Amino acid sequence: MRQLSLFIATSLDGYIAKPNDDLSFLKLVEKEGEDYGYAKFTANIDTIILGRKTYDYVLKEIGSSHYDNGQRDVYVITRTARPSVGRITFYTGNLTELVEQLKFESGKNIYCDGGAEIVNELLKSDLIDEFIISIVPILVGNGTRLFKNGRPEQQLELVNSETFDTGLTQLHYKRKRN
Repeated sequence: MRQLSLFIATSLDGYIAKPNDDLSFLKLVEKEGEDYGYAKFTANIDTIILGRKTYDYVLKEIGSSHYDNGQRDVYVITRTARPSVGRITFYTGNLTELVEQLKFESGKNIYCDGGAEIVNELLKSDLIDEFIISIVPILVGNGTRLFKNGRPEQQLELVNSETFDTGLTQLHYKRKRN
């Protein structure tokens, strides 16, 4: 069965975006030649799930090639139906059903690239197997929380933690199975 992994950055106080979906604080830890393990991580995935706001931001900041490289299936979770573009599907159906179906298909692992609504919906259904969370050394005070209230308690097992000279700390957890 395929694993679903969350690979995401957050402020020390738990925000993945400042108000108005402002992600400028991520620039604090940008460093030439440092990808914080992203290339190694994405080498083991062939499917990406993300929310439309995250998709729109990456499209604007990085460009469509970040997702549409012909190597991966991409599911943009949205409320507005749109035609597919290459291997990018704009998905308006049930997220839990989609992920359960994808986990049983053959292939590499599945990557959840956010945002918070998608992450929390997946947590409610206990579908995230691995958490790789990069903590940016800033307290932003307000914005979009990574983890919201109203989800079940889940125990995690620490796989690894790593610190970088930019001040970023990366925590790698796996879901603990009872």
